[in-house]
Amino acid sequence: MGTQSNLRVQKAAPEHAEGIARVCSEGWRDTYRGLHAEAYIERTIREFYNVERIRREIGQTGDGWDGWFVALDGKDVVGAIGGGMTGPEEAEVFVLYLLPSRRREGIGTMLLDHLTDIQRAKGAKRQWVSVTKGNGKGIPFYEARGFRLAGEREAHFNPEGEELVSHRYVRDI
Repeated sequence: MGTQSNLRVQKAAPEHAEGIARVCSEGWRDTYRGLHAEAYIERTIREFYNVERIRREIGQTGDGWDGWFVALDGKDVVGAIGGGMTGPEEAEVFVLYLLPSRRREGIGTMLLDHLTDIQRAKGAKRQWVSVTKGNGKGIPFYEARGFRLAGEREAHFNPEGEELVSHRYVRDI
């Protein structure tokens, strides 16, 4: 078990792709088990958190994507975040996951603070995040960091026959 003094946050490099895929896959399963059907969970992981896709995204920036950032404990990826600018003063957190065993160590806050600093430097005044309705891990995390519920919308990746709802949260930065 690491301590914060061993942790650092940095821009992801191609060699972090497998670690990001592992963190996001394990985090997704842990967060959504019981909220979504197993088939939906695994399909989402295959679509969004496969190593090849993440490796491609690591090298991309611009067009509303600031890239992936990782929390490292030594050489091990223990958390990952990605986001971008969605307007001149609007920023978004698209993804933030930790290894489930590493929750409550301040890693998520370190990642969020790092991305927020980057977005603020680009002119962001507001930061948005979508959190699936019923997400008992993400909602308290974001609310504790000053995000407030601003509305609902259909979830980004909605399987046929399921009407999944995302809560839209926002905070001033």
